[in-house]
Amino acid sequence: MGETMRAMVTMGHGGLDQMVLHRDWPKPVPAADEVLIAVKACGLNNTDVNTRSGWYSKAVTEATSGDGYATVSQEDPTWGGSPIVFPRIQGADVCGVIVGVGADVDPKRMGERVISDNWLRDPNDPGNMNKAGYYGSERDGGFAEFTTLPATNALRVQSDLSDAELATFSCSYSTAEGMLTRADVTRDDIVLIPGASGGVGGALVQLAKLRGARVIALASKAKHDVVAELGPDVILDRAPQDLRAKLGSHKITVVADVVGGTYWGALIDVLERGGRYVCSGAIAGPIVDFDLRTMYLNDLSFFGSTIIPTSVTKALIRYIEAGSIKPVLAATYPLEALQQAQAAFIAKEHTGNIVVCP
Repeated sequence: MGETMRAMVTMGHGGLDQMVLHRDWPKPVPAADEVLIAVKACGLNNTDVNTRSGWYSKAVTEATSGDGYATVSQEDPTWGGSPIVFPRIQGADVCGVIVGVGADVDPKRMGERVISDNWLRDPNDPGNMNKAGYYGSERDGGFAEFTTLPATNALRVQSDLSDAELATFSCSYSTAEGMLTRADVTRDDIVLIPGASGGVGGALVQLAKLRGARVIALASKAKHDVVAELGPDVILDRAPQDLRAKLGSHKITVVADVVGGTYWGALIDVLERGGRYVCSGAIAGPIVDFDLRTMYLNDLSFFGSTIIPTSVTKALIRYIEAGSIKPVLAATYPLEALQQAQAAFIAKEHTGNIVVCP
């Protein structure tokens, strides 16, 4: 298969031009416990954008942007708070086929169709969050023709869905399921989901319904028809001026949020006493106004959700194979058009997920 490959390589923090196409990048060789995957499709996610742009830096207070930021602290520009090593092939949401195995991997895995479990864990201490890394950040990912991955992170999937459809699941749906798990969502809950037209938002709608909860989705009116196909009980405009009035008799027990920004206070104000807020993103801005009295007087619980339990992605495989969740594929682009794909992803005019195909 040759010793080189095409790859979109991120050369440093900054704007979209930091992602550069290389046609003769060294093809990776799997280590003893790894597999080599021929990438068929790779989904886009906010982590890739935020890492490239340096948005995770505490020096940045603006909303997520595709451009580099004027001030980025090199001490903490990534999700884990440690500098990233460049050049780096990003891309975490891989669907592909195993075409090579390391010395300690069963050769029978050759030819398996797989998707990626993106959390890189210490095999001797898998539950230790401090030892976790992320695919496409702490090691090269899937914006290339080939990639390597620990064999335990390459999850076999049997499905009639296309490669591009399967590439929509790994990040968005594992993030969503991790959030619902952290907040312990059950059939007794009414869950409010801002940004329900996005990849994680749409996954939250489906997965919360799968748990039996009632779901109220917030999305732009132009996207209501597509969001409705995901099965929420109610769809409201993305930011109603009087959210409590629009909710009517619905009593919100959980807010599952990846948006943040200036509307954040309105979300907290509608939580019932004893309610839970869970967050795994802040695409509209990370700095919010927070009245501590609202939290303690209403006995609210707040949860951050980044590193997911080890069971989450394997559960997603079961959901996919059972047809319990469905992909929302907004668009596909060739690998060479990754810059254009990310620009479209950042613009947020789409519904669902965007995928590139080598």
